[in-house]
Amino acid sequence: MRLSQNKFMSVLKSSLKMAIATFFSRILGLVREQVMAAYFGASGLTDAFLVAYRIPNLLRDLFAEGAFSSAFVPTFVEANQESKEKSRELMWQLFWLLFFITGTICLGMMIFAPELIGLFAPAFKNDPEKFKLTVNLTRIMAPFLTFVSLAALFMGVLNSLKVFFIPALAPASYNVMSIVCMLGLSGLLQLNGYEPIYSLGIGAMLGGFMQAAVQVPLIYKYHLQPLWPKKFWSDRSKKVFRLLGPGLFGFAATQINLLVTTILATGTLVGATSWLNYSFRLFQLPVGILSVSIGNSNLVHFSEAWKKGDKDLAKSTLASSYFLSFLTVMPALVILYGLSDEIVNLIFERGRFDRQSTIYTGMALKMYAIGLPFYGLYKILVPTFYALDRQKVPVLASIASICLNISFCLTLTPLYGFKILALGTTLSVLVNSIILSIALGKYLELPLSFYFTPRLIKILIASLSSFGALQLWGMVEFFNQSIWLKALILSLEILSILFTYSLVLLILGERSAVEALVGKFLKKIKRS
Repeated sequence: MRLSQNKFMSVLKSSLKMAIATFFSRILGLVREQVMAAYFGASGLTDAFLVAYRIPNLLRDLFAEGAFSSAFVPTFVEANQESKEKSRELMWQLFWLLFFITGTICLGMMIFAPELIGLFAPAFKNDPEKFKLTVNLTRIMAPFLTFVSLAALFMGVLNSLKVFFIPALAPASYNVMSIVCMLGLSGLLQLNGYEPIYSLGIGAMLGGFMQAAVQVPLIYKYHLQPLWPKKFWSDRSKKVFRLLGPGLFGFAATQINLLVTTILATGTLVGATSWLNYSFRLFQLPVGILSVSIGNSNLVHFSEAWKKGDKDLAKSTLASSYFLSFLTVMPALVILYGLSDEIVNLIFERGRFDRQSTIYTGMALKMYAIGLPFYGLYKILVPTFYALDRQKVPVLASIASICLNISFCLTLTPLYGFKILALGTTLSVLVNSIILSIALGKYLELPLSFYFTPRLIKILIASLSSFGALQLWGMVEFFNQSIWLKALILSLEILSILFTYSLVLLILGERSAVEALVGKFLKKIKRS
């Protein structure tokens, strides 16, 4: 399929708006992780917080960033094409439904926190203090689920209206609150006889609230003020939950997968849960900045074209998103894989985060990084199926890939340790993406050349060339330098990867793509 330059630029523009905003948010997220590493290291305390945080965060995947978001946006676009009042009515129907549903779940989490921790981290029962700490943190963070679900609803509405920058910047408020609470409350809590780690739980809860609150002015700006719906269970709200329904099965499968990996991680080494968390946070930096931004942009543009009946434009949007994802994600893979130890050392190794933690975190980061291009593809394909009202396909693909992941991890983790859990995640998203690509190709009648294009081969050649250029830095000593010299060396290494990658693409004839990407990025930075 011929890639439309206009559609490529349209997707690129929307993606960059979200990517730039997400970049600032993710940088703050790294600062948050740095403060957390310096204050608490990779210890039993951080393991307790991460297990407690995982419970509301898992539910968020359903109500915020997962099946609900993918089901809501196409339905909202459809309502908005009919009239502004209908889309406003749908938004507040879902607001109150989400508020009551997630509020009930939050209450249940508070009441049954001991049973939940016993399920998610049975090894913690051997340490009563750690178990009690994790239970208390779960209760503190329970409201986070409601706040972040409503924040995602606002974000979906604003993205549908082609407002991308501020909603993508909203998660920065979560990171700011977490940092402020760690710096401001840790000492105060300790003076009053409480564990300082509670500051992280309070920060997460308040951060979720701020993530929703900062988007409210935009809701008013676009005349979507609050209203009490005439009825909650309208045809369109039913449609959203009907689309969501099959996602519940995929969600249940995901929870089983995460439950197994959490149990395996807590049963290996003290700190393993934290090493996986820190490495996954670094992996999530390009995922959030690039993959999620491109996926969200594709969902809005694809849904709009598909609902209008313009299938050729919808396919062109998908092709543009697919190419843009690989174009931007591949150099990120080279950076994370080739410089994993250096990145972890510079960002985290201080305070209670020692060299052993750097080595183990870098090891896990390499395993995650391999899956980066497939994760980018996954973020595009899953919402596309929801826009097509074919939500059962990603659910079945998810169940199949998760079953494979569980088998893989149960078999190999006892032999090779916690890093297998990171590699299992990569294997899972690889299999998932392959299944989705085959199914979408059949449904949209896409030729094999849609996925395997000469342009993709050029990207692969450029990526290998940039990895080769990185090897020239092997003779430069890094780990025994001062922090400022380390920052300089790492910056130069990253620049050499990006320069080589861009140069090879230019030599191979991809001048328009490189110029468009760099030009739009610089313009957006200047405006921001």
